[in-house]
Amino acid sequence: MAQLRARDYHLTVGDLPTGLRNKLTDVPGVTVGHCTIDTPEHKTGVTVILPGPENPFTHKCPAAAVVFNGFGKTAGLMQLEELGTLETPIALTNTLNVGLVHDALVEYMINRCESDGFPLYSVNPIVSECNDAGLNHIQKRAVGREEVFRALSAASSDFEEGNIGAGNGMVCHGLKGGIGSSSRLLEVDGQTYTLGALVLANHGRMADLTICGNPIGSQLEQNKAAKESDVGSCIVILATDLPLDSRQLKRIALRASVGLARLGSFVGQGSGEVFLAFSTANSFNGQNKKAVRQISAFHEDLLDLPFRAAAECTEEALLNCLFTAKTCTGWNGKTVYALTDLWKPEY
Repeated sequence: MAQLRARDYHLTVGDLPTGLRNKLTDVPGVTVGHCTIDTPEHKTGVTVILPGPENPFTHKCPAAAVVFNGFGKTAGLMQLEELGTLETPIALTNTLNVGLVHDALVEYMINRCESDGFPLYSVNPIVSECNDAGLNHIQKRAVGREEVFRALSAASSDFEEGNIGAGNGMVCHGLKGGIGSSSRLLEVDGQTYTLGALVLANHGRMADLTICGNPIGSQLEQNKAAKESDVGSCIVILATDLPLDSRQLKRIALRASVGLARLGSFVGQGSGEVFLAFSTANSFNGQNKKAVRQISAFHEDLLDLPFRAAAECTEEALLNCLFTAKTCTGWNGKTVYALTDLWKPEY
């Protein structure tokens, strides 16, 4: 059964056209995989983003990260900031499982490089997180090697949203949160490029929730039970096939904050907002030993277009997360309601 998303409720964000699936994987070559743990004790999982079919260590994509608010435990940002390249799949999970997921990605990359005949002596996995302890027995650390390898094996060009993978135990604006995605098509010099977003949404206050300009949060009866602080975190992954360098990608990643703000988040003290962007163009072939390489460059004065796309994608990805998520009762008996159980748009 197909999931109903924001546009199925006649909610449209911005004016740029979407890709075929309206997901991150509209960017050619990018795939996403989930492994979900859904038991009475655990509402958690892991989600992986693969930047392309090639070995990401031997074909490193330009990348950048923005720590908009640093209440988070993302691994790998120091080297990413220094070198400006991505060299593993990106993994998303819960706070206390970052180390175990990191270890699994190291093993995955050792195996993959060995099979490609390329020795691996150092690698920089990117693992980001949100805290799902409100619904998941997080101290038991249920996500490890097996779950990461399942997610990697499941990676494809289409994927579910909502209570899935890393998003299974997440709460967004006091409602059931999780995974959401969206994409935009960009016409540049007669060619069509794509920019997509994937969010892991676990942030915001219900009272602040605004959907397409409608401040619905204050109208919802469940508002009294919602958390009063903007805590929890939101991770945004942006991908594109535009030929952008790491500095330009950092500027674009910053625009994810616009999408969060449009839904009412002010990025509270206890909320970790980390945005990461990568480009599948101009990947660096580590087996090419030439000192000089040829790359394409995007005109700086035209960045308004990908800026707008990043803002639109992030906003719609968050909406798709809220509309696909389902009401969930966690290990401690706490129930978090889905948006669609409390509110339906009038159209």
